[in-house]
Amino acid sequence: MSTPTTIESAPAHSGTVPPPAERQRLISLDVFRGMTIAAMILVNDPGSWSAVYRPLLHAEWNGWTPTDLVFPFFLFIMGTAMEFSFASRRESMGRPSAKSMMRHVLYRSVIIFALGLFLHIFPFYPLHRIRIMGVLQRIAVCYLFAGLIALKTTVKSRIAVIAALLFGYWALMMLVPVPGYGAGHLDQDGNLAAYLDRAIMGGHLWKPTWDPEGLLSTLPAIATTLLGTFVGLWLRAPASQLKKFSGLLIAGAAGLALGELWTVWFPINKNLWTSSYVIFTAGFACVLLALCYWLIEMKQWKAWALPFVVLGKNAIAAFVFSVLLAKILLIVKFFTADGKRVSLWTYLYQHLFAPLSSPQFSSLLFALAFVLVCWLAMLVLYRRKIFLKI
Repeated sequence: MSTPTTIESAPAHSGTVPPPAERQRLISLDVFRGMTIAAMILVNDPGSWSAVYRPLLHAEWNGWTPTDLVFPFFLFIMGTAMEFSFASRRESMGRPSAKSMMRHVLYRSVIIFALGLFLHIFPFYPLHRIRIMGVLQRIAVCYLFAGLIALKTTVKSRIAVIAALLFGYWALMMLVPVPGYGAGHLDQDGNLAAYLDRAIMGGHLWKPTWDPEGLLSTLPAIATTLLGTFVGLWLRAPASQLKKFSGLLIAGAAGLALGELWTVWFPINKNLWTSSYVIFTAGFACVLLALCYWLIEMKQWKAWALPFVVLGKNAIAAFVFSVLLAKILLIVKFFTADGKRVSLWTYLYQHLFAPLSSPQFSSLLFALAFVLVCWLAMLVLYRRKIFLKI
């Protein structure tokens, strides 16, 4: 989700999928990350927003679709990978000081946040109306706080922090009265998160009155990332593969059940990033990661995984490339033979994809082609053994 700032070169690998790295890198985690990035690009870039299959759109408000799983999956994976990354830095740098590790977390967070702002500004968006928060900005804030908490707390303390974030957010949203609306309103304008975003960032939101990546709703998103760190700890533990797989499945089933149960009091809602949504999506992520782990680490079925490894090892670069490519296709405009001025995006869709099938399927084909172009760009980096990171 951002442009990388350092380049890591890796040794060449034989076979279709590289073996686990010396730093305990799990191929299954790269694959899950690659699947998530591919899904994120797919749902962000349909040929026409007026013709999209329902599962490829976000839920209108409460509830969820497959599209609503993508962003929390990325944060969850980020938390899981964080434990491997921290362990790797400790091993490769001879146990660096806590201050050094914290500076690293801060540095990465600042760069990611700045890149998010850059993507909002590019190419010439007026600063007085720029959206302050966004996907990359939320990732940056979650990485910062989850990273610092993971570095400075014990497992028990981390559990307490997650509980405080989830129950505290629920209490704030349900009990604190919003001027003009009262307490417990969870509609688009009357909820506390939207009210605070309007008060603090008015004029710099995604929508005029609310933002799905707002300030208050970032608190439970931090909890999503922290839940991922527990999976990282579990996968690094000295246990058998079967035990790790079983643990992921059990945790996943528990998360799905508890998340659904919490909807009675706090509905699943991606835009508000409700506490039930955090638990539910974390459980879902555990189940899918368990499946990837079983297929790749246990059964050693790796041939199918290469496309996702290519994206997973350059996930940040893939996302940034997709955003820049989309903006360029929309910015570049020219006159058609009948005198109409259209964007390159519209021209490609109308002339290459729309004639192929129904509007919805043609729109999906365009999105798949867009993902393929992004994948090919990342394949160039992968074959050159270049992995871009913050």
